[in-house]
Amino acid sequence: MTTTDFATYIAGLPKIISGANTLFRSADGRILIVEPNYRDDGTWTLPGGTIESDLNETPRQAARRESAEEIGLDIEPGPLLAVDWVTGPGRPPLASYLYDGGVLDETRLAAVRLQEKELDSWKLVPADEIDSYFSPGAARRVHAALVALAAGAGPVELENGHRAGVN
Repeated sequence: MTTTDFATYIAGLPKIISGANTLFRSADGRILIVEPNYRDDGTWTLPGGTIESDLNETPRQAARRESAEEIGLDIEPGPLLAVDWVTGPGRPPLASYLYDGGVLDETRLAAVRLQEKELDSWKLVPADEIDSYFSPGAARRVHAALVALAAGAGPVELENGHRAGVN
């Protein structure tokens, strides 16, 4: 296969979008969420964003970079908690990676600084309030990650926020 043939082959392959987020918690178990200013639906999210795969960025690197950019905390992500294959109308599928950001003490919480270009605010919310802030699929992803974290289990495989392979 020539270089031109290979480039044509690669250009014809299916495409996906990939993103990475980090689940940060307070000592009392609340979850750090952020309010994006670029969404029309009013939903919040976890710190994170698009993986810059064209620059050879890995999901873990993206989670760290996005957290540093969005909330000013440059913290190495902990274990991978969940991978979610998310389909939606009008776009390619999304592979979403969710990492454990650990428990933030008062000093780290006081150091949170928002990237005002993309975010309007942040807050800590109890896990049982996530459904009020997130899209249904994102809320299911967070709940599944919290279950995996509490169980000390490996990452959970999800499809649109539901456990994969479970009927």
